[in-house]
Amino acid sequence: MTQPDAHKEPAASDATSSSRRRPQPKIVARFVAISWRDLAMTFGPIVLVSIVALYFAVRLIQPAPPSALTIAAGPKGSSFWNSAQKYKAILARNRVTLNVMETQGSFDNLTRLSDPNSGIDVAFVQGGMTKPGATHDDLESLGSVSYVPLAVFYRGAPVSRLSELKGKRLAIGAEGSGTRLLALTLLKANGIQPGGDTPLLPLAGDTAAKALEDGQIDAVFLTGDSAQPPTMAKLLRTSGIRFMDFSQADAYARRFPYLTEIELPMGAFDLAANLPPHPVHMVAPTAELVARDSLHPALSDLLIEAAREVHSRAGLLQRANEFPAPLVHEFRISDNAERYYKSGKSFLYRTLPFWVASLADRVLVVLVPLIVVLIPALRLVPGLYRWRVKSRIYRWYGALIAIEREAISGPDTAQRDALLDRIDAIESAVNRMKMPLAFADQFYVLREHIGFVRARLAHAAIAASDTDADADAHAGQPRERLAASRAASRADTEQGST
Repeated sequence: MTQPDAHKEPAASDATSSSRRRPQPKIVARFVAISWRDLAMTFGPIVLVSIVALYFAVRLIQPAPPSALTIAAGPKGSSFWNSAQKYKAILARNRVTLNVMETQGSFDNLTRLSDPNSGIDVAFVQGGMTKPGATHDDLESLGSVSYVPLAVFYRGAPVSRLSELKGKRLAIGAEGSGTRLLALTLLKANGIQPGGDTPLLPLAGDTAAKALEDGQIDAVFLTGDSAQPPTMAKLLRTSGIRFMDFSQADAYARRFPYLTEIELPMGAFDLAANLPPHPVHMVAPTAELVARDSLHPALSDLLIEAAREVHSRAGLLQRANEFPAPLVHEFRISDNAERYYKSGKSFLYRTLPFWVASLADRVLVVLVPLIVVLIPALRLVPGLYRWRVKSRIYRWYGALIAIEREAISGPDTAQRDALLDRIDAIESAVNRMKMPLAFADQFYVLREHIGFVRARLAHAAIAASDTDADADAHAGQPRERLAASRAASRADTEQGST
């Protein structure tokens, strides 16, 4: 009865021993100086963000400024024409060609500038030229460059209000001229309109002044080139002709935003003769430098710089450096002009030649976003690279902890063998890893921990075997067989763990 049992126990022990004997895993791990794959995965998002930033920078960057632009000036020989010629010489210093176009005056300038197909980039426009309710969203002002005073000379008893000229013969300028448009606007506000009992004659300049001297008309409206100091002084010296003092000048300036109240000092025309004999209040629109909103910012700066050189001198009706000025009238001041009036030219344009500064400005627009993105991102690269490499090691610790927890719960032989198979699979996968040499120490630490978990399972198997042996001893087995079984179990376990 006992003989068969004696033969069966060694067979069972051999089966258990053979199940624990596992082939030693081969180490095929590769160690490299740098893991290019991890480096590429780390740099990838940074490169992508940099490309996006570069794309938007290129989309927003201003193109190179054109080398030529066209200005609508006025009649040849007029003050606007002469100013445009001075602008042309100033812009030529920076190798920018300014084409000066001859026109009929401010109203014609505005009409041409409003037409996007006219080829006009900038124009001199006198205040009061826009029609009521008209909008010019595509036009911007670079600033006012001068006053365009309205001078009214008349015959007869002293008058100080335009309404007192009702019924008289008035020369208000040629058809389509800025003088005529301004005169019609102010006369309408005083109840005087075309077709009424007040003749409104299309005479202008010297012709109108001569008609007043000869008594053919009763009053003349002069602005701009027709209101030059020599002409006005000549009329003041003419017997019977008076210079109108606008007693309501402040009211006009408040009702019409493009008008400014100015004062002509006593003796301004002739100190010896004291002409005029008293200060004269006048109203004056300003001449603005108006441009299309597509004007390049660099050219905007050049034009304002030219305006400052031409119009900043003191005169009879303006103080030194009073113009150009960002006075808001009928056109909004452009953003580039506001920036120039507040802080002047940028550092690049102050220190470098115009075209070199223009190139550097565009290059900086591209480089700054890249620098802002790349510098912080490059500081993150080493940390991200280490995290990616270590994550390939750390992810196995979760599996080892799970195996160790299952081993603590006291698995039977089949479950223990399954856990050992899982450990073998983990070790096999780890041994096939490709690791940078800088992380070789952590690779071997992981392998030690795998061996540690395997040893824990082996000790659990020994403890279970001892428990079974004790149970057999209590069942009456000889002590020699119990000791032999324990020794065989320990030997098999140690061989499997190695």
